[in-house]
Amino acid sequence: MRSIWNGSISFGLVSIPVKLYSGSEDRKLDLDMLDKSDHARIRYKRVNENSGKEVEWKNIVKGFKKEEGYVILEDEDFEKANMKKSKTIDIEEFIDEEEVADVLFKKPYFIEPQKEGGKSYNLLRDALKKTGKLGVATFVMRQKEHLSLVGVYKNVLVLHVIRFNDEIRNPKDLKISTTKVKPKEVEMAVSLIEQYTSKFDLKKYKDVYNDQLLKIIESKATGEVQEVEEYDSKPTPAKDLMAQLKASLEKKKKKSKAS
Repeated sequence: MRSIWNGSISFGLVSIPVKLYSGSEDRKLDLDMLDKSDHARIRYKRVNENSGKEVEWKNIVKGFKKEEGYVILEDEDFEKANMKKSKTIDIEEFIDEEEVADVLFKKPYFIEPQKEGGKSYNLLRDALKKTGKLGVATFVMRQKEHLSLVGVYKNVLVLHVIRFNDEIRNPKDLKISTTKVKPKEVEMAVSLIEQYTSKFDLKKYKDVYNDQLLKIIESKATGEVQEVEEYDSKPTPAKDLMAQLKASLEKKKKKSKAS
């Protein structure tokens, strides 16, 4: 793996030199955009809107638009904005894991100690494991400040980039039905949830969509016709809720006996 950020983690007066590595990868198929008429690849060009000519990467700069024109920013300007945050993942407080809403999480990064940071890295890892806490930290990467949580995954420190409060939309405008649910229906739904409750095993879940899409690609390449299983999701009418819940419970019980 290739590190994407080098710097340090600090908590209190302890500073740990570290490297960050992406902890996830995109499994989306690499599809090219083509011209429908002759299947030639579509290329994107960086074009000067005044001259119409293509601009090389080395001649591209970033600017912030003001009324009187653009203010051009150099690489060092981004670091000057907050030198500490550009170099340090600064843990400002610790919180309990269950306090964090799942909607906040964006992307995980694995943290690796640099040579001189081995012992202090292990110290932070073991302390987090023992307390069950997460460190709340801020830092700058790729010219953007990130809010993050530092925890432990498979005996390795992991940093989860999370969303700032103002990045979460308010759901108040969603149209939620006010239809009352009967207590017996809730009890039945709780029973169904309990029947389907098991210990979470990440290995059980596979991304099957890409595999199925690849099969379609292969069948089209060979001229075969790929049979598609029809599926129509119909909403359960309110009057049928109890019947469907009971049927679901019976189905689960039969499946449990068979296995």
